Amino acid sequence: MKPIRKPFFGDPLFPFELAYKTVKKQINELPDHLHDRYELVYIHQGKGVFFIDNNWYEKKQGDLFIIPGNTIHHSLPHNEDPIVSSALFFAPPLLAMEPIDDSYHNLLCFDFARKKRAYRIEQPQYLISVTEAALEQIHQELEDKKTGYHEAVKLITCQLLLQINRFIRSVKERNPVGEPGVGPSWMKDVLRNIDEHPERENSLARLAEKANVSAPHFSRVFRQLTTMNVTQYVNAKRIILAKELLVRSDQNIIEISEQCGYETPTHFYRVFKALTGLTPNKYRNNQTNM
Repeated sequence: MKPIRKPFFGDPLFPFELAYKTVKKQINELPDHLHDRYELVYIHQGKGVFFIDNNWYEKKQGDLFIIPGNTIHHSLPHNEDPIVSSALFFAPPLLAMEPIDDSYHNLLCFDFARKKRAYRIEQPQYLISVTEAALEQIHQELEDKKTGYHEAVKLITCQLLLQINRFIRSVKERNPVGEPGVGPSWMKDVLRNIDEHPERENSLARLAEKANVSAPHFSRVFRQLTTMNVTQYVNAKRIILAKELLVRSDQNIIEISEQCGYETPTHFYRVFKALTGLTPNKYRNNQTNM
């Protein structure tokens, strides 16, 4: 199953949504998916596993997950102890205000998560209290819709991000970030290599040989942990790279398709539209306008 695009149906002029204290069970969870919005997921109670990018995380009460845009992820709650969580989604330009202090901006924690591939925060009690209070306040503002509630939601969210950023900075200064412990080490190596070089030829046979396991075993474990086959996963990673190049560079579509590992622009166009719903040019124009 290829990763799907999570749809959003809120106000396009205020790209911000909160799914507050929803019960998560495996039967109604999305498979591998990605979206342009940034996401914060807080675990109120329950247990499960979160696959984010190329890592697996155990989920438990009090955990906070920081998921930048265009990051493949899916959740597997335990059926016996289902997750109750709150998920906050927003378009980064909504909160990416010009900082007065060059060393700080609201989205630092997302930059840190992407750079270090560390998407989970095991929060201390004071930050748990801050997070729960902020989510409750945001939920109330969105429910009541009083005058200025859009600004109130932005202010509360920025204050929450400030506390998260300060905590991450303090932890980073004390301890190096370690890798999550879920999943076999050879699979972590494979996913890391695909992530670093999605443009390379990454066939099932080649990857299984490098991992020193049989192709059937590799395929079974890969699909079990990522819910995709190798081709689908590689294409998803290539399109994520293509999105970044479309937004951050002036390269033309042919150059980008080659840099992402596609032999022809036609193949690139077809895969890009299948995964994003847009042509590469339309995606670039939309992001530029935003």
